[in-house]
Amino acid sequence: MSVAVRVIPCLDVAAGRVVKGVNFLNLRDAGDPVELARKYYEQGADEITFLDVKATLDNRETMFDVVSATAEQVFIPLTVGGGVRSTEDVARLLASGADKVGVNSAAIARPDLIGEIADRFGAQVLVLSLDVRRRAGAASGFIVTTHGGNTDTDIDALEWAREAINRGAGELLVNSMDADGTKSGFDLELIEAVRSVSRVPVIASGGAGSVNDFAPAVAAGADAVLAASVFHNGELTVGDVKRALDQSGLVTR
Repeated sequence: MSVAVRVIPCLDVAAGRVVKGVNFLNLRDAGDPVELARKYYEQGADEITFLDVKATLDNRETMFDVVSATAEQVFIPLTVGGGVRSTEDVARLLASGADKVGVNSAAIARPDLIGEIADRFGAQVLVLSLDVRRRAGAASGFIVTTHGGNTDTDIDALEWAREAINRGAGELLVNSMDADGTKSGFDLELIEAVRSVSRVPVIASGGAGSVNDFAPAVAAGADAVLAASVFHNGELTVGDVKRALDQSGLVTR
């Protein structure tokens, strides 16, 4: 039996509000995170992802209160990322109601963090967030960025993905910084490239604009598809996406 494709709304949160921009810039208010999470849960979302997009940038803790309030009303897995720097941060998020925790900048700064989290909580808890940008000259053509996409590194995205999996990452959240917020479709070349080196589930993120964008991402190798603005703006519902996937012959929950 085929594994069901997961549909995951993403809520980028800053200062306790959901925000959305293009390429992580010009952020605007998109609503209350708890209310939006509940709406997507009622629409049939398989998971919810919270990303505190300013936590690392502003050197603040992640939004434990938002996570706790959401967990009381939403009964599907919650993934939370942003500002996670230690196993104690992970422990507190899990205690607040998170099921999985995303790490990015802190893991790049100190790769041993990946193994520490996986050893203490299990690989299934750890989602490695990859904010990827195209760069000519990189071995794969892609590099990873940190601090909410604001800082480029010289680290090749595929080499980092492979290393992180070997260190214990249980899932990869692959966000195309070039496509983020553009609604021009997922970066299929990026998804295919990550799939070629990954033995763990891959979540495609960045660029969803219509129901027709999701099935190609799965065909390219994604196990789950994530979107933000098309849901926040009311252009699509989770049900719309699942129907389109079903019509493409893919299995959804």
